Amino acid sequence: MSSIDETKQFVPLNIAVLTISDTRSLADDKSGATLVDRLTAAGHHLAGREIAVDDVDAIRVIIKRWIADASVDAIITTGGTGFTGRDVTPEAVEPLFEKRMDGFSIAFHMLSHAKIGTSTVQSRATAGVAGATFIFCLPGSPGACRDAWDGILAAQLDYRTRPCNFVEIMPRLDEHLRRPKAQGASA
Repeated sequence: MSSIDETKQFVPLNIAVLTISDTRSLADDKSGATLVDRLTAAGHHLAGREIAVDDVDAIRVIIKRWIADASVDAIITTGGTGFTGRDVTPEAVEPLFEKRMDGFSIAFHMLSHAKIGTSTVQSRATAGVAGATFIFCLPGSPGACRDAWDGILAAQLDYRTRPCNFVEIMPRLDEHLRRPKAQGASA
């Protein structure tokens, strides 16, 4: 089990929240509000909050902008992870990943199964890293957002979590981009 190392200082992250929905506005976006409430209560900073329609290009425009913004450490999306024709979040976001985080989906489904049983298979929750930015794509229900934050993200986005966490590896996420070519390399 993980634990908090109280000798370490909390490191606040800048986290952006994107709700993907054809019907929600900021005024009635309960899932986005759940994420904002939880991340700010934990001590993180809200780097941005937007709503995008269920459209691959509309989603990618926002995600790419946040990936390119060096001040955004993580992006959490909510919505569009189901199987209906308009659910396109994984199709929009996964091609942007430099590295996929398969363990996130597994951990999310384990938590979800304990709460909603086999209905968890109706979610295509996914996560990865792009441009040294963590990206987590959650289902559109407030309950799923609570479960993902409380059961996974709160600990992994806390530098004090032991034995390991995402924050401690952040300085190395883009090392492959900074690495100079080997002597004599032509590519």
